[in-house]
Amino acid sequence: MSKKRNITFIINPISGTHSKDEIPQMIDEVLDKDMFDYKVILTEYAGHAADIAREEAAKGTDIVAAVGGDGTVNEVARSLTHKDTALAIVPCGSGNGLARHLCLPMDIRKAIEMINACKIESFDYGVINKMPFFCTCGMGFDAFISLKFAEAGKRGPVTYVENVLKEGLKYKPETYEVSDESGARKYKAFLIACANASQYGNNAYIAPGATMKDGEMDVIVMEPFDVLDAPQIAADLFMKTLGNNSKIKTFRTKRLHIHRSEAGAIHYDGDPIMTDADVDVHIEHDGIRIVTNPDAIEDASQPNPVLNAFSDLFNNINNVREDIEKRAERIQRVNKVLLRKLTKI
Repeated sequence: MSKKRNITFIINPISGTHSKDEIPQMIDEVLDKDMFDYKVILTEYAGHAADIAREEAAKGTDIVAAVGGDGTVNEVARSLTHKDTALAIVPCGSGNGLARHLCLPMDIRKAIEMINACKIESFDYGVINKMPFFCTCGMGFDAFISLKFAEAGKRGPVTYVENVLKEGLKYKPETYEVSDESGARKYKAFLIACANASQYGNNAYIAPGATMKDGEMDVIVMEPFDVLDAPQIAADLFMKTLGNNSKIKTFRTKRLHIHRSEAGAIHYDGDPIMTDADVDVHIEHDGIRIVTNPDAIEDASQPNPVLNAFSDLFNNINNVREDIEKRAERIQRVNKVLLRKLTKI
């Protein structure tokens, strides 16, 4: 009989929108105790999950499981980088971006059952101004919304959407100077996102082709857009077709330096912080070990051709609409000229 592994479940009782009271009992029922000796620890303050994970890694614990949302996962994961201790995820948050990218079960019981297979792989993670991130980081509108989301107190996608709709039309794009291995260039942008994984969470795909195994990040520059462009961008975000959009510029790199005109907000996995005008981002290749789903592959697939066709159709409809609007404007101008001439007769 093989030696039992040690696993510690770190539960954030206030993450997401549902109670975690039943999870310890579920762990006891589902986890294979012939394979694992386990313990459960509840977090008591912000940053506690990172402290617990650091202590467990120092003791040589085989696996530390983050039971919570993206913030809890980030706290636990950043204490396990370049360690033998592996990260497991039991997703209980409002977005669950990393869990969704890795195709982990969203059902809590199934997520615990999956740990019994104990398939562990190495993955990349990113660093922005010395802060580790595992899904995405960025600046501009998404960092601004992360601040608003944190200030709102309430969690969940409804609060997020409320903030996006409320603040989106008022937000002013900034000018960024971006430098990587290929040189420097300037962008006026609504946001700049750096993606290690494919999505923000809730199946909003900011970088549909991103993979956590290539040693690079996908950089997404969203150029300024108006209210007529917003529905298309939103549709592309959820249909994995954002790369089709004319307002989106993308490239891949290992390392990035961004200069902006003044200090401001950035976010790492949705957690906002204020930082200075210069921002550095890089990828650490194979820097973290994660318990994965043995029945699924990493979600770095290319867009579904049906969805691609739908997005192209939507774009064509927009082009037709714009052409009609331009023709209508010309007709109105001609009508005004004719009206003026007629009134002079």
